[in-house]
Amino acid sequence: MQLHAFGINHQTAPVDVREKVAFQPDSMEGALRDLVDNCKVREAAIISTCNRTEIYCNAQDPAPAIDWLAGYHHLKTQYIAPYVYSFPRGEAVKHAFRVASGLDSMVIGEPQILGQFKQAVNSAEQAGTLGFLLHKLFQRTFSVAKEVRSQTSIGSSSVSMAAAAVRLAERIFPSISDQNVLFIGAGEMIELNAMHFSAHNPKKITVANRTLERAKQLASRFNGQGITLNELPEHLAENDIIVTSTASQLPILGKGMVERAIKARKHRPIFMVDLAVPRDIEPEVSELDDVFLYTVDDLAGVVREGLNSRQSAVAQAEVIIDSNVAHFMDWLESREIVPTIRALRDHGERHRRHELDRAMRMLAKGVDPQQVLEALSVGLTNKFLHVPSHALNHANAAERDDLVDLVNRLYHLHPSE
Repeated sequence: MQLHAFGINHQTAPVDVREKVAFQPDSMEGALRDLVDNCKVREAAIISTCNRTEIYCNAQDPAPAIDWLAGYHHLKTQYIAPYVYSFPRGEAVKHAFRVASGLDSMVIGEPQILGQFKQAVNSAEQAGTLGFLLHKLFQRTFSVAKEVRSQTSIGSSSVSMAAAAVRLAERIFPSISDQNVLFIGAGEMIELNAMHFSAHNPKKITVANRTLERAKQLASRFNGQGITLNELPEHLAENDIIVTSTASQLPILGKGMVERAIKARKHRPIFMVDLAVPRDIEPEVSELDDVFLYTVDDLAGVVREGLNSRQSAVAQAEVIIDSNVAHFMDWLESREIVPTIRALRDHGERHRRHELDRAMRMLAKGVDPQQVLEALSVGLTNKFLHVPSHALNHANAAERDDLVDLVNRLYHLHPSE
């Protein structure tokens, strides 16, 4: 069993690279099956979020899978190679534990990644690409993440992406309570942002989503209104703060649409946060006057502000993780000798059956049972001792001492006594 983890994240690649290798939820199962079918990969799971795309796999060599990642997204391997990290065996285990525990996140200690990890495992199960090794790894991963959460204060003072967005908005506007806020999308990230912004009692909240029912459902929780994405051009100019996070493959807000909104607003500033990967807002929007556009990468400095207060918890979490990595690797290494143990037992079983068949034939011929039992025991003893005896008798000088020590250990022998 050869465990590997590789991918790109917010530490190694900018958002314009990450969005090119992101997987959409509805294509995940097909992608997993394609990976396993075409890359000599026995098992695979893919985690794809706004901050990372990672593949965990049971494969002899991860290189073909890295080529697959690029090719699947119609990219050349050379394009993503400078941003890709790859971890084998124990390093892969530690990376999985750190990611699920929130230690590798842009927001140290954030809890959302654990749910995203579980969704990745569910997709792999549905695709039929989650085998014995990855199942064991992820079950242990979830257990470690729970242990880190319960035994440290890693998440107690974390600054979430939603809180960071509020902090940035407060740098633009004297008071959020005087602003209209538009949320585009209706997923978990938008829900978190809506909770944080609504706590500041904005003048108006609007939720735009592909399905009107889902938009109204979320908006009603914050006394807001719901609209469809098709209605955005009509409502964009009304809003001072825009937060977007959808699963769209193409930008929802283009430069032209935002430019028209700015003119309609008579150049009053508009604050925009694009938390989507791929991005929902065209990058060229940032070139417009009176627009303050931030991506997930731009929020990194804000979310790191509370890191110093969590250093002690991080150190405690690392100790817990290192201990669990050692335990998991002990288990993994013990599994690697299973084929040898099985072969040894099969070897012994063949000898047993051969001698038993011989004994049964002797009984059928009327041979005395006591004589048959004696022959059976002698035959088994000779067969079981033939291989080690032959090895000892034919060992060369260089290996003889080690072989003698090994035989003494295996059979609990004490020749000196």
